[in-house]
Amino acid sequence: MNTLVLLAVSFGTAVMLTGLLRTAALHIGFLDKPVARSSHSIPTPIGGGLALVLPVFVASTFIFYAGQLEKGLFLSLFGAYAVAIVGLIDDLKNVHAMWRIPLHFGAALWSLFWLGEVPALDFGFFTLLNQSVLFVLALVALVWLTNLFNFMDGIDGLAGAELMFVTGFSLVTGISGIESGGSVLFTVACASAAGFLVWNWHPARIFMGDVGSSFAGFFIGLMALFTVQAGVMTYWTWLILLATFAVDATLTLACRFWRGDRWFEGHNTHAYQHAARKFQSHRKVTIATILVNLCWLSPLAIASVLYPSLGGLFSLIAVAPLAMLTVGLGAGRP
Repeated sequence: MNTLVLLAVSFGTAVMLTGLLRTAALHIGFLDKPVARSSHSIPTPIGGGLALVLPVFVASTFIFYAGQLEKGLFLSLFGAYAVAIVGLIDDLKNVHAMWRIPLHFGAALWSLFWLGEVPALDFGFFTLLNQSVLFVLALVALVWLTNLFNFMDGIDGLAGAELMFVTGFSLVTGISGIESGGSVLFTVACASAAGFLVWNWHPARIFMGDVGSSFAGFFIGLMALFTVQAGVMTYWTWLILLATFAVDATLTLACRFWRGDRWFEGHNTHAYQHAARKFQSHRKVTIATILVNLCWLSPLAIASVLYPSLGGLFSLIAVAPLAMLTVGLGAGRP
């Protein structure tokens, strides 16, 4: 199927599916009710992330049986679907972190087993080749990305816009080097994120929920490893692409841990949450993040693809000002 046609079909499907999910959530009372740390003030339907999970699942199954997706990648995706199921249960019944995190690690172990050898990490002056170390790093990274997207899904449109940006960039950058099955997955994920945003843009009429945010983070981690294996992107490229989320979530967590706060509990002290309160607008913060991604991070990500030996330097250039901005906005502080 032509990429533009697939984009249009996936977008339309996600728009309709999100609308149906919203109607169903209202009917059964599946609502996110505001609490003290919430960024919204009225009960809002939740579970819209299924509009991201289901299209990717259907697409991956179809192209696998059509012979366009390799078995290892297809089976590794079931780790992402398992994480989505855990997220859906968490949305319904609030799964404690002591159960949720081990399940995430289990899903990551499954996915890494089927994905195969973890690509080497090139620092420019040194290349890490030890598979045991690389496996552990990949395992931790997958679980961190899964939870990172959950942490950053706190204001209207932000997580959906990030997923659309990352998958869209990856599709355009790797379209000539990624096998057709991988391109289809990026296309469906990007268009589904855009379709979901029709309903999630401020003021949001439905939220992604853990089912969507955890799936998005895990899926991106898997596809990052896949593109590095294919040689069309680098680890540094992905760090740059995810810099807005990675810097905010990491520094916020580190600050809360340093302060002795109960860092594993929900809170509203991320830099983007402080910014939304300061400017009294979800829309402004989400648009600002999109502009940072497009105008600042995209050129550096492209440079890291063209000059992979300088990827670490480009990553430092990308991250440094974002780290200063994040600290300046009070990340991790009440």
